[in-house]
Amino acid sequence: MRSATPRRYLMCPPAHFRVTYSINPWMDPTKPVDPALALFQWEDLRDRYRALGHTVEVMDPLPGLPDMVFAANGATVVGGRVLGARFANPERTAEAPAHLAWFRAAGFAEVREPEHVNEGEGDFAVTASWLLAGQGFRSSPLAHDEAQEFFGRPVVSLELTDPRYYHLDTALAVLDDARDEIMYYPGAFSADSRTVLARLFPDALQATEEDAAVLGLNAVSDGRNVLLPRAATGLREPLRARGFEPVPVDMSELHKAGGSVKCCTQELRPGRV
Repeated sequence: MRSATPRRYLMCPPAHFRVTYSINPWMDPTKPVDPALALFQWEDLRDRYRALGHTVEVMDPLPGLPDMVFAANGATVVGGRVLGARFANPERTAEAPAHLAWFRAAGFAEVREPEHVNEGEGDFAVTASWLLAGQGFRSSPLAHDEAQEFFGRPVVSLELTDPRYYHLDTALAVLDDARDEIMYYPGAFSADSRTVLARLFPDALQATEEDAAVLGLNAVSDGRNVLLPRAATGLREPLRARGFEPVPVDMSELHKAGGSVKCCTQELRPGRV
């Protein structure tokens, strides 16, 4: 019987959410966005976390930063240590100092401003044994070395090759961090990275192209409950078969910017996973 572990998350409401530029294949500024619907969906996700017994901290959004709702990109927190982000695209540059300021104000003692480009938990996924690190579109491979030194845990570099899956968290999700359980979409990775994933995670749940294409891997798990996009219907039964409880969430409005459940959720890890 799987059990959920109480988590602490950081989220940022989509008060200024728009699609006014295009920095990934999902973004089309010509398609209208409904800000009220985006806020409703975000609030639903926040409330689901709290109903499951998790703590949700909320940071204030800043005008002119429409992607700030994707709080996962602002930093990576392991053992209470914070590695900030350095964004690849100028449109998001100002998000990084806003996140660092929040962590310092919240009392985090070890907060590091990175030297190399990394986009937080967009490209870092934490398990008990590994820090999985994506590269190919946003985060620099040099950031992987920086993270390994800062967090003191082995980093596994994974190359993303499909521009639709521009961040690791669009192609891979941690299901049970304590047991090194993940799910991922093989088609998002290079052949060498698929070999690495198969060797390290031989029993991983492999998603279909259909579920990956609706951002089904952009999910958050507490070890039992897996909150994932409602459209990823093909993942529900495989998750149940492994003892997880899928929790479908409608994040369709945020999908217009290439984000979903995980993109909106940064985990504040207080100690070793």
